[in-house]
Amino acid sequence: MTTAVVVGSGPNGLAGAVRLAQAGLEVTVLEAAETAGGGARTTERIVPGLLHDDCSAFHPTGITSPYFSTLGLHAHGLRWLWPEVDLAHPLDDGRAGVVTRDFADTDATLGADAKSWRRVFEPLARNFDKIVVDAMGPAVHVPKHPIAFGRFGPQALAPATWTMRHWKDDPARALYTGVAAHAFGRLDTPLSGSVGLMLTAAGHRAGWPVAEGGSQSIANALISLLTSLGGTVRTGTRVTSRAQLRDLVGFDPDVVLLDLAPAGVLDVLGDELPGRVRRAFRRYEYGPAVHKVDYAIEGDVPWTNENCRRAGTLHLGGTAEEIVTIEGATARGEMPERPFALIGQQYLADPSRSAGSINPLWAYAHVPAGYTGDATEALTAQIERFAPGFRDRIVGTFVRSASDMASYNANYVGGDIGAGANNARQILFRPRAAPNPYSLGIKGVYLCSSAAAPGGGVHGMCGFNAAETALKRL
Repeated sequence: MTTAVVVGSGPNGLAGAVRLAQAGLEVTVLEAAETAGGGARTTERIVPGLLHDDCSAFHPTGITSPYFSTLGLHAHGLRWLWPEVDLAHPLDDGRAGVVTRDFADTDATLGADAKSWRRVFEPLARNFDKIVVDAMGPAVHVPKHPIAFGRFGPQALAPATWTMRHWKDDPARALYTGVAAHAFGRLDTPLSGSVGLMLTAAGHRAGWPVAEGGSQSIANALISLLTSLGGTVRTGTRVTSRAQLRDLVGFDPDVVLLDLAPAGVLDVLGDELPGRVRRAFRRYEYGPAVHKVDYAIEGDVPWTNENCRRAGTLHLGGTAEEIVTIEGATARGEMPERPFALIGQQYLADPSRSAGSINPLWAYAHVPAGYTGDATEALTAQIERFAPGFRDRIVGTFVRSASDMASYNANYVGGDIGAGANNARQILFRPRAAPNPYSLGIKGVYLCSSAAAPGGGVHGMCGFNAAETALKRL
């Protein structure tokens, strides 16, 4: 039987493993940590029974993933849950723009900008299932839906600062720019608006759901499916070289998928890599980091805006102009006084994560790469800014700095949870300029992490695409 080893059990590694197992390969997944899942892990912290997502929290790309949607993961325990409001972006004047699956809800918060918002996002949401198939592949490919993707392409090329000019008032401008900030970088450069377009359209098409029981449920469902196909997952097994694989699994695998950042690939493969690949991986750029705080709070967050009290996800950063300035400073290595922050109220959709009246609040702030300071107070102050009295609700906290995030997952180099900067070059050609971004120039060895196209997010498409490349070359 043809054999395969996957190094790393993040969503991409597991997706690649499942695809290979579907094709009849004997698959073994090796994971360095004691718990499989990579960025999709959930841990009980602070208060007994209180569940906190360690990294990934809400999943617009998971629910819309072209590969996940074919797997029937509901039969393996994955259940998606939606809050009343998918996303909210509050402002200092008490207003907030929102994204939901019903455009009418968004209209009600955007005033005079509602029509222009629809002009941009209704066509994208309507054609999203076609666009996402091409957007989640390598840059160099023949589009399966050339008309839909061709219309999206010119919009995606524009900087976020250009796209936000569609709207005149702060709620719409800030709402879009906050989503664009998921790119973790400058918002005035080409392609910086693409992430905002895709994630906002995904929100209108399918929402920003959470996984019942925590993001760990996504990894567990993939592992359950893999096991049913004859695959195995071994945790607590760190791979330091390709030569080590024979000792670990007892055979020389025909296929190796690496769910690793380029730095990890260099560590494992070293001089085995062709010179051109080795040089490209040494030049590979990592982006800004996150400082993560899990809060245990008594009751709910006292948001000033009522829609925020019903929102599963919130972006905190003020106006569009503030966010552009903040993200620019962070990308330059400067720690802003008021960092851009993401907040997750997953318990609103999934009460099973709470412990009595104590609720888990997920939060992180964007900080410079490798930031060694403590951004906890700055993050708490951003929440207090839009929810006066929040501090009084805090029962306890668990903090992971940028360096702690890198220790938690070696793929998060310098605390970069996306495993690579989303500058124009690396959005198009990730991890390097090559006809096939998954090939490492070594027969049978492929890159399947989010350092490859299409990049970060819990969608499994990097793993699926790498596995498809391997199968075609067998």
